[in-house]
Amino acid sequence: MGVEGCTKCIKYLLFVFNFIFWLAGGIILGVALWLRHDSQTTNILYLQLGDKQAPNTFYVGIYILIAVGAVMMFVGFLGCYGAIQESQCLLGTFFTCLVILFACEVAAGIWGFVNKDQIAKDVKQFYDQAFQQALMAESETNNGKAVVKTFHETLDCCGPDAAIGVITPLWREDLCPKKDSFLKSLSQMTTSCHKKIDELFSGKLYLIGIAAIVVAVIMIFEMILSMVLCCGIRNSSVY
Repeated sequence: MGVEGCTKCIKYLLFVFNFIFWLAGGIILGVALWLRHDSQTTNILYLQLGDKQAPNTFYVGIYILIAVGAVMMFVGFLGCYGAIQESQCLLGTFFTCLVILFACEVAAGIWGFVNKDQIAKDVKQFYDQAFQQALMAESETNNGKAVVKTFHETLDCCGPDAAIGVITPLWREDLCPKKDSFLKSLSQMTTSCHKKIDELFSGKLYLIGIAAIVVAVIMIFEMILSMVLCCGIRNSSVY
């Protein structure tokens, strides 16, 4: 009875954790879809400067996140069903899927940590190229001006840094969106677009990082509980 009671307790505990895991997968999927269709990132990362497309490394990470969220929901359902049925086969499959997911998450985390500054750096380089073209006389023959104006209007900034941001409206007032008051115009002119780009992507990457840590902790508990339940079912069948 002691073994059976302990097995039932672990079974319900694993079911609860799997349900939380399934919910976490749904939340990650929802957040990934929101990041994919966020107006600020979409406006910027859909830009094209001549034949050059804006860097899309950020979207690669988002597509991976969408896939992970969908797989998590499936694995969570598999774990819930396996716990209810007390099936060693389903629990073993669930454990294997968790190990694979955990390994993929660790690999993605290492890649994200190594490249966390590269995304913003690539976007800033793309902006700088467009800004230089917009200031040149030949800017009428390319779309550098349109790209720069999209950056400025989306991020509410003007120029790559504060010093150039003050000079730009005086030299090329068509590049910075007009404000209805002097204070708003001054605030915009002193706001660096490089800083705004850093804030835009760092905030979203931190959100992804926090979600990944929470999911990793849940997965570790689930791997332990699934193995304990599997052993409990095997032992109870012996008795």
